[in-house]
This record gives sequence, structure tokens and C-alpha cells, in this order.
Amino acid sequence: MRSTLVRRTVLTASAVSLALLATACGSDKADTKGDAKPDPRPSAPSAPAAKGKTDAELTGLLVTQAEVPDYVINAQAAAKLSKVDENQVTTDKPACKVLVQTQALQKIGKPTGVARTTLGAKPKEPAAGASPEEKLEAVKNALGTTATLTGLSSYDGQGAQETLAAFKTAGQICAGGFSSTSEGETTKYESVAAGPAVTAGDEAVSLSLTVDMEGGDKGTLLLVMARKGGTIASFSSISLLGKADSPTALIGAQVKKLG
Repeated sequence: MRSTLVRRTVLTASAVSLALLATACGSDKADTKGDAKPDPRPSAPSAPAAKGKTDAELTGLLVTQAEVPDYVINAQAAAKLSKVDENQVTTDKPACKVLVQTQALQKIGKPTGVARTTLGAKPKEPAAGASPEEKLEAVKNALGTTATLTGLSSYDGQGAQETLAAFKTAGQICAGGFSSTSEGETTKYESVAAGPAVTAGDEAVSLSLTVDMEGGDKGTLLLVMARKGGTIASFSSISLLGKADSPTALIGAQVKKLG
């Protein structure tokens, strides 16, 4: 059984994948992804204390469709993110709670403002005149598209630095796994490890979580936090086929927009 927050994340991924099915039979466009490697560099030094931004200010800083042409913003799925803070979550290891909150884009600490959206990477489309088999494969790829919940949270003072530090520490403390409970349902996370390398903002941390899904299946969630001044950009990626791709271009575009 998986918790409400995990189910919400999966349902969001499903909504994004279904919205992208229509693109599976369009024009052919190359799909390029680089191989991710661990980032050996230490965290960047903390930036000076900052004044937090409001909800309205952060909403204006979310990436737009024009800024990430290889992704599709799903407004319907994004609208459902407004209710994620209503779900209370507990973890058997207190330090791991920040990971579940990041996965669902819940508020962490006391942000002065938040903004959230949901995007799906455009799947590779079949070439003109593709065979029925190739078109079927394109549909399968569309269903397995990586969906990424993207959020911005801003803080006064050192709040952003403290939030990212807690996320980084959780990646170490929770490496051997943990469990979370929300609305009476429990989810087991088997492991937490370093995720694909991310270079963005003043400092960034990438983590890969292996989670037990329904029916005995395993899923891989990718969580990324990147800080720019007093604002945190969070990315929670999941695929219905079990293993999410790192949304490198999306992360770069979103953090760049923060200034």
C-alpha cells in the first residue's frame, strides 16, 4: 500500500502522460539526453541573507511553455497541487520527512511564498509514414513520459540555506531506507542515493529514491533542490514505467529564471 502523497504524485504523472499521448503521432523530433554522472564538487558557500518573495512574485518566476519547448505544462494537473499541504505526513525517521515533503511539493519550514506547476517531457515522435508498430511504440513512450512537479519556495534570512541543508542531510541519514505515513497509509522507501549530477544556482542537491509501489513493483523517484539566493526550486520527477529521467533542461531553465 502506498500513502496518499505517493498516490497523488503517481496520478499527476498519469495525467501528464495522458495529456502527451496526442503528441505521439505528430512530427518526428530528436530526443537527446546526456548520461548523468555523480557531481564530485562540494556545495557552494552560502549566499547572504535574503528577503523572501511572495506567492505572486514566485508565480511570475515559474517557467513558461515558451521557455521550455521540450516540455508540456499540464495546467489541470498543476491545479491539484494547491491541496498538497492538506496531507499530514509522518516518517519513522524524522530527518526523512523533508524528502516526502519535497516529493509532493509540500511547504517546508516557513516560506514567505510558494508557486507550483507540473510538466511532462515531450516523448519522441514517430517519423512520417511510421508503421503501426512504430506508432504503438510512440504511444508506449508517451505513457512512460517523465512528469516533473516543479515548485518555488522563498524564505527570509537563512531559511533557504537551512531547507537545502536539511534535504542534503536527509539524503545521508535516510540512505538505508525509511517509511512514511499519510492518512493512515504507509509507503516504504527502500533506499536513498545520490541522483544525476545537477549544476544550477548557488548550490544544488540531487537524490534518487527507490520506493515500493502497489503490486510489488519498484519505482525510482528523482528529487532535486536548487537554491538561488533566498529561493528554492524543487523538482520531483516520476515515470509510470518506473524509472524517471532527469529533467536537466527544465532545471536549468527554471533556476536561470530566478536570476
